Amino acid sequence: MKVFLMRLWRKLNYFLRTQSQIAVQTSKEVLRRQETSNQTSALHQALCSVVIPALNEEKAIESVIQYAQKDTFTGEVIVIDDSSIDNTAQIARSAGAQVQRSSMLGKGASMLDGVQIAMHECIVFLDGDLSGLEENIIAKMVAPLITDDADFVKAKFGRGGGRVTELTAKPMLKVFFPELAGISQPLGGIIAAKSSLLKKLTFESGYGVDIGLLIDAHLKGARICEVDIGSLEHDSQPLVDLTTMANEVARVIHHYSRHAGRLHVEQISEMYEEQRLASASFDYIINRRKDRRKVVLLNMDGTITPNQFIQDLASFTHTEETLGAILNLYQNDAVIREQKVAEIFKFTHRTQFEKVAMSMPIKPGVVEFVNQMKRNGFMVGLISDSYFIAAEIMRKRIFADFAIAHTLRFRNDICSGDLNFNKDFFPDRSHGNLQPCKSNVIKRFLSKNNKPSFTEVWAIGDRLNDLDMLLLADKAFVIDPKSPELLKHKHIKHVSSFEDLSQVDVIV
Repeated sequence: MKVFLMRLWRKLNYFLRTQSQIAVQTSKEVLRRQETSNQTSALHQALCSVVIPALNEEKAIESVIQYAQKDTFTGEVIVIDDSSIDNTAQIARSAGAQVQRSSMLGKGASMLDGVQIAMHECIVFLDGDLSGLEENIIAKMVAPLITDDADFVKAKFGRGGGRVTELTAKPMLKVFFPELAGISQPLGGIIAAKSSLLKKLTFESGYGVDIGLLIDAHLKGARICEVDIGSLEHDSQPLVDLTTMANEVARVIHHYSRHAGRLHVEQISEMYEEQRLASASFDYIINRRKDRRKVVLLNMDGTITPNQFIQDLASFTHTEETLGAILNLYQNDAVIREQKVAEIFKFTHRTQFEKVAMSMPIKPGVVEFVNQMKRNGFMVGLISDSYFIAAEIMRKRIFADFAIAHTLRFRNDICSGDLNFNKDFFPDRSHGNLQPCKSNVIKRFLSKNNKPSFTEVWAIGDRLNDLDMLLLADKAFVIDPKSPELLKHKHIKHVSSFEDLSQVDVIV
C-alpha cells in the first residue's frame, strides 16, 4: 500500500509539473502575440501620409514620389495636382501615388485638400521639385511627432535661406514674432505635423502659406521644433515671382501680427490695400506673362458661371429690392449705376464677398478648356465689369492666370462702399465722363506698345456689353448668348458649351 501511494504521488507530481510548464509556455506565447500585436499597432500609428502639392513638376515629381515610397515610415503618398498643364498628374499616378486635382488654384488649397483625405495622423509635406535629398528625411521629420515631443516640425537644411527669407521673413519675425526668429527656414515647404492640428489652421492661398502655418500653429499653442535634414536642391524662382512672394509673405506676417495685437499701424493696412488694387491692373498682368504672346479673355458673369455676382451677393445680404431699384433707375449710365450699387454693400465684411464667390456654380468644361488653352501657350484671364474680389476668386477656381475688374475699397476688411473703376476699361485710362467698356481692355492687349506684342487675342462672352470686345478679338465666341445682336456678326462664332468649344478645330 505504501509503495502504491509513493508511485501515485510521483505521477501526480509529474502531472502538475508538466501542466505548470505548459501554462508558462502558453503565457509566454500570449505575451509574445500581444507584444507583436502592439508593435504592429504602433507601427501603423507611426506610418505617415506624405502630401505633395504639385504644379507642372513633370521633370521631378516621379523621383520625389519614389523617394517618399522608400521611407519605412511612409504609409501613403498623395499628390494634389494644381491643375498642371504638363504630365505631372499622369506621371504621379503611374509612379503609384494617389492623385487628386486641387479644389482651387494655389498651394494652400492643395495642402488643405491633402490634409482632408490623408489616412494617418502624422502628415509630411514635400515640395514637388525637390532633388538631392538625403536618406530617411521622412522618418526624421515624423520622429518628434511619434515621441510626442512636438506638434509641428519644420525642416532645417544646409542651403542658406533665399532672398525673401533673409530680407523679408526673418527681419519681420524678429519684430513681430521674436519667439519664432530662430527658425532657420520659416518659408520652407517641408513640414510635418499632426492632422488634428492642421485641421485647425488657416491655409493661405498664395506664397505666404508656409509662414502662415508656422505663425498660426504658434498662436494656437503648438509645440514647434526643427529637424536638420542635411542639404537639398530647389528650382530657383524668377525675379518677378520673388517680388510677389516677398509681398505675400509680408502681408501674412502683418495679418497675424494685427490679430495677435502686435500691430497698430493703420498705414500698413492701407499699403496692402493699395497693393491689392494694383494687382487688378493691366501692368501687373504684363509682368506675369512669362514670354507668352497669346491671350484668351473669358467674361465672368453669365459665361463661366450662369449667375451674376452682384445678384447673388444681394441675395446673400438681403438687399435684392434695393439692387433692383438701382438697376432700373440707372440703366443708361453705367458709372453712376455701379457706384450706387457699390454703396449697397457698405459695411459688408470681406468674408461675405468671398463666400458668395466661392459658392457660385461653374459651367461644365470651363476648367478643362482653361487647361487646354494654357497647354497651347495662351495666357487665360477673366474679365468682368463686376468686382475684382469676386473675379480673383473665380480665377483661382478655374485655374486661370489673371483677372481684371473694378475694385471695391476695404478698410480693416469692411467694405467702404467706394468703387474704383479700373482705368484699363477707359480709352485713355482716365474716364472723365466716358463709360467703362471691356473693348478698351482688349485694345491694351492688342497694342503694339507691348514688348513683345501679343500675336493673338481671343474673347468669349455672352451679353450685349461684350459685343465691342468680341468684335476686336482675333477670334471671338459666344456661349448662351443673352442678346440676338451677338449672332448677327460672322466674326463671332456661337458654341453651345465649353465642351463643344474644346472639341471644335480652334486650338492652334
